[in-house]
Amino acid sequence: MPTYQFEAMDPQGQEIRDVIEAPTQDEAQATIRSMGYFVTKIAVQKSSQKAGSQGSSKKKTFALGGAGGKKIVQFTRQLSILQDAGLPILRSLKILEEQSRPGALKNALIDVCDEIESGASLSEAMAKSPKVFDRLYVNMIKAGEAGGSLEVILRRLAEFKERTQSLKNMVIGAMIYPIMVVLFTIGILTFIMIRIIPEFKEMFEEFGIELPAMTKLLISISDRVVKLWFLFPAVPIAMFLFVALICKFRAGRMGWHLYLLKLPVIGKLVEKSNLARTTRTLGALVASGVPIIEGLTITRETSGNAMFEKIYSKVTDAIREGDTIANPMKKNSKPGFHPVTLFFFVATVSLPPLGVLLIQADLWYFVLYACGALGMIALLWYVMVCRKPVVEDLVINMIDVGEETGELDVMLYKVADYYEEEVRTITDGMLKMIEPIMIIFLGLVVLFIVAALFMPLIAIISGLTGGGK
Repeated sequence: MPTYQFEAMDPQGQEIRDVIEAPTQDEAQATIRSMGYFVTKIAVQKSSQKAGSQGSSKKKTFALGGAGGKKIVQFTRQLSILQDAGLPILRSLKILEEQSRPGALKNALIDVCDEIESGASLSEAMAKSPKVFDRLYVNMIKAGEAGGSLEVILRRLAEFKERTQSLKNMVIGAMIYPIMVVLFTIGILTFIMIRIIPEFKEMFEEFGIELPAMTKLLISISDRVVKLWFLFPAVPIAMFLFVALICKFRAGRMGWHLYLLKLPVIGKLVEKSNLARTTRTLGALVASGVPIIEGLTITRETSGNAMFEKIYSKVTDAIREGDTIANPMKKNSKPGFHPVTLFFFVATVSLPPLGVLLIQADLWYFVLYACGALGMIALLWYVMVCRKPVVEDLVINMIDVGEETGELDVMLYKVADYYEEEVRTITDGMLKMIEPIMIIFLGLVVLFIVAALFMPLIAIISGLTGGGK
């Protein structure tokens, strides 16, 4: 009969540690409860487990990366339900492991079950699978175990993961539509330039008529596209690799993230989504009983933006010296001037003029002046916005009130709710704005192509009709 190690609380709140023999873990828990104890942790003794677990190991499958946000959300919600139903944690994990599809999550659950059977706690077991269960997840579970409220923490963690995933899906969904429209438009225009325009060019050359300036421009664009078609995939890939290389350096990463925060329209979306995510993360950790220093450190690591990482790092240092959260957050929320950010702004506004060189290389002087003028505009714009704080006074005041009243987690949740609604409003506005802009742009492009092709066609038809008379 296996021997179980257990930890429990007696009616007076004292911690009890002992061993008990029972045929199954469920019967062991029932026996312990009949003794008037509340079970907080139970596992087979290592020696007993080692003797009884030979031949029961499960084969893991090859998997790359983590489990993915949706799978973690579903797993957390299901584990929360099973714990609310009163099932032992090990049995709950085995049920979820058996129904999981092969992948990183299933592999992690196999390891977690093995660790728990060997005597480890749930948080200790999950900490050994960092690609699936991050520090935030592990620390909230650890706080739930320490406070004897694992069911509550799991429910709160499930809600947190669902809200975070919903916010992420909202932002990604807002980006997918314009990106897909732009890619589809580029594909159609590329096909027209490569396959259709050259046919019209040959026809016009056969008739030997004088072409309008608009038609010459269209044919010139078509010739460049035919010769330099490989640049369409090469340029975006090169830009992505360049940004990735820049972000390998601390200053480069800070400059790129500040550039994203200061972009018109998109910058507000990035800023508010970061505020919503970080305040909800910190609120969830504080509400779960995680120490504030540890909570701020985890929030910093999961923020995903160098500017917010800097803010939370400064706040952590200030709290160690006895300060509050609100004061250092307000003090360090103004980014200031960053040369890498300016470079990205100047490079962005210079791309359209540089594209002219692909069509008419002899217009280099025009391109030079245009890049200089647009670069000065970008500089002035950046100087005006570089000192604007990325954390609004609303956040500072709400956190200050939360610290004074002892309801920091409640205030952080309210801030997160507010900014999630702001993100939803911005994304809806962007979609409503992008759709007419794209329609107008496509209409102008089609009008240009039709006019450029039909003007010489009308001249040819007029010539043929006049010659017949």
